This record gives sequence, structure tokens and C-alpha cells, in this order.
Amino acid sequence: MKKFSLIIAVIMVATFIFQPVDGYAKKKTVSDIEHELKVLQQQAKAARVEQEKASSDKKEAEHYKNKTTEYLQTVMMQVDTVKSKLSDISKQLHNTKESLTLAATELDAAEERIASREVMLGSRVRLMYTDGSISYLEVLMSSSSFSDFLVRADSLKMIVDQDQNLLVEHKKDKETVVEKQSELELQYAKAESLYSEMESQKSILSAKEAEKKSLIAMYDEEIQHSDELTEDQEQKLVALASNRSALLQQKNKLVAEETARVKAAKAAAKKRAAAAAKAAAAAKKSSNVTSNAVASFSGSGGPLLMPVGSARISSGFGRRTHPVTGEVGKMHTGVDFAVGQGTSVHSAEAGTVILAEWYSGYGNAVIVDHGGGMWTLYGHLRNGGTNVKVGDRVSKGEKIAESGSTGQSTGPHLHFEVRINGSRVDPMPYL
Repeated sequence: MKKFSLIIAVIMVATFIFQPVDGYAKKKTVSDIEHELKVLQQQAKAARVEQEKASSDKKEAEHYKNKTTEYLQTVMMQVDTVKSKLSDISKQLHNTKESLTLAATELDAAEERIASREVMLGSRVRLMYTDGSISYLEVLMSSSSFSDFLVRADSLKMIVDQDQNLLVEHKKDKETVVEKQSELELQYAKAESLYSEMESQKSILSAKEAEKKSLIAMYDEEIQHSDELTEDQEQKLVALASNRSALLQQKNKLVAEETARVKAAKAAAKKRAAAAAKAAAAAKKSSNVTSNAVASFSGSGGPLLMPVGSARISSGFGRRTHPVTGEVGKMHTGVDFAVGQGTSVHSAEAGTVILAEWYSGYGNAVIVDHGGGMWTLYGHLRNGGTNVKVGDRVSKGEKIAESGSTGQSTGPHLHFEVRINGSRVDPMPYL
């Protein structure tokens, strides 16, 4: 929607500016055109500011995306660690449950033994309570002989010892089973607590993982938006430069016509006729030159001069891996000539300078309008190495700048473009 609005706005501006020449001359003055040129200059400045801001926003978003991606990797490692701990604790809980089940079985068995002993001890106690301790003496006194007395004494001793053993084992069984069950219950409670803590950590890390993935998606949208805005502003700058070129041509024509009218008014009648004849001849000559220039631009026989003489081509027209950003499949819109810092750059053909300033990734750049819908662009010029300004009329082969390495550049060279009606084309057939 944003691109569509921009295209509509550009078409409306172009429709307003590119009116028929005769109607324009009648309705507008040089002052009007200069005012519109100032407006276009302000719009171009605003577009460059937006373009630079979009580039800055993209770098910032890429920075934070990289930081967030690194943090996400750390979170994912922590998630894996917690999952491993949860698995270990789950096994521990399973083993503890099995131990508790075994302890419960042992406790049941011990309790059966205890119950059995309690029955036996109860019988003994009841017997002692009924008969009293004298019953042991009666057993001894009723011996038929001394040997029978000794046998009975040994038997009574065994009964007493057995009762004591029953009491000791009874107590020991109870203590052992209760102690083991308490220990296992404590272990199980600790494992459950640790498992709950790990589950809590896992939930926190999962939330962080989702948050970081959401941030990365947001930064991707910001990067895409910045790229779209940069492209929009570049299209706007091209449209504004084209409109400015048209206004400059109309201004020059109005100035020339006004000068001719002033001279004609001051000249004598006789000289006016001669001046008119001379002007007609000059106009015819100029028309022939312009016609020939336009014709030469539309051919394929290489009408343009090499801007830096003989030079090696370090990168041709077409898709490539961007040497600065590393972006694969990036369209290279011109030809790079490998020349040293400060090499003289010449205009490939006569024309009017429509841009001579910093131009986004091109760095310091110059654009020359040759008429007939053809422009040439010279990019990555050195700082302080631009010899022309907007509105200058340059001839073919005239030095306009010096090569450098400004903007998105890996080293000194000249980036040269040919544009036909605003579209970038392969410069090679034109050189």
C-alpha cells in the first residue's frame, strides 16, 4: 500500500511538471520554476533523510536480532539441560516409588510378625497373670528327681530367653520398618520438590524462548520495512531528479527566450530581420546536433566515451554476492572500473548535471542527463573530488570528478551506470 501511494504521488508530480512546453511557457515564469526547484530540493533532502534513517534503523534491527539470536541459543541450551535433569529426577521418582512399594510390603510382613508375637506374648502374660510367678516354682518343685529338676530349669530358662528375644525382635522390626519408610518418604518428597522446581524453570525458559522468537520475528519485519522504505525513497529521488532536470531545461529555455525578446526589442528593424535569420540558422544547427545526439544514444554501436579511459572491469552488470553486505543474488546495477584513488573521471557524453552530492550507497556521486531519456551515473567519488554542480552543462570527455571509495565500497574504483528512462541497463553495449 505504501509503495502504491508513492507511485501515485510520483505520477501526479510528473504529470504536473511535464506539461506541454507551450502551455508551460505561457503560465509559468522563471521565478515560478525556481520556486518549484527549491521545493524539489527540499523534497529530495527529506527523501535522503528518510533513506539514511531507514538504513540506520536496519543496522540497529540487525544488531538487536543478532544479540537476541545469541541469547535464544543460550536459552535453548538451558532448556536442554533442564529437560535432562527432569528425566533424571523422573527416574529417581520412579525408583523411589518402587522402593516405597517394597518397604510397604516389608512393613506389612513385619506387622504380621509383630501381631503374631503380640498374640504369643499376650498368652504368656495372661498365663503369668493368672497363675502368678509361683507357677515357675511349682514346675520346679514338682520335679520327680534332680535330673528332672535340671531339665525343667533349662526349659524354663529357654522360655524366658525366648520371651526376651521376642520382645527385642518385636521392637527392632518396628523401628527398622518405620525408619526405612520415613527415609523413603523424605527422599520422595525431596524428589517431588526438585521435579516441581525443574518444571517451574522449564516454564520460565519456554516463556523466554517464545519471547525471543517473537522479538526476532519483529526485527525481521523491521529489516524488511527498512529495505522497502529505502527502495521507495530511492525511486522518489530518481523521480525528483528527473523532474528537476525537466524544470532546469524549461528554465533555461525561458531565460533564452526572454533574452532573445529583449535583444529583439532593442535591435533596429533591419538588424532584427538579420538576427532572426541568424537565429533560425543557429536553431537549425542546434536541432541537427541534438537530433544526432539523441540518435546516437538510441543506437547500440557504443556511442559513450569510457569515463576513465582504459581500465579493468572488476565487477560487471547483473546479479552477484554483494562485497560489503554479503547478500547473495544482489543486483549490481552498473559496471565497476578498477582504478586508483584520484583517477580523473570524464563525462561519457555531453549533457546537464542533475545530481552532484552524496547519494545513499553510491557515496559521492554525479548524474548527467544527456537528453533522449538517457542518464549516466558516476559513483564512489572521493571526498572533495567533485568538479561540477547541479545545473552545469558539461561536454563529452570533460573532467567532472575524481574516483574514490565513498559509500558502500571495498576499495577505490568507479561505479558507472547507464539509465534509460529511469531504468538501469547494461552499460557495456553503450561504451
